[in-house]
Amino acid sequence: MSYDPPPYRPYPPPPDASPSYDTYPWAPQQEPEPAAGRRPQRHAALGHHSDLRILRSAYRWQRRVATLTALGYFTLFLILSAFAPSFMTSTVTDGLPTGLLLALIQVPVTWLAIALYETTARRHVDPIADRIRRQAQLDAKREGAR
Repeated sequence: MSYDPPPYRPYPPPPDASPSYDTYPWAPQQEPEPAAGRRPQRHAALGHHSDLRILRSAYRWQRRVATLTALGYFTLFLILSAFAPSFMTSTVTDGLPTGLLLALIQVPVTWLAIALYETTARRHVDPIADRIRRQAQLDAKREGAR
């Protein structure tokens, strides 16, 4: 690997030339002046909207509830199978071992996880997403009217 020196520049850059990077990132940035005849926006752009953060956290909570419901039961079943074999082989009714009964209950628990996912989506996530969608449509109409 060789080091090539920077090219020779006989003249320094003009004094009014600014670098392409932020020279002082801690200094406040100057806002560009709005064009003549345009009103400044009264609200933040959609990408910086706090509702998007709320939506992400609601969706994250929704995924965690559904995932922990299904995986928690499955993990409990595996732990009981490994560490409590006498409990898993005991019979509940005529010839039905507890382990088989718990294994069959996994299907309804999975359905419960799906139902929890749908319920939390309808109650918490969908209203936030609808509000953001309506706000985006209003913003698009306002920009189209300008």
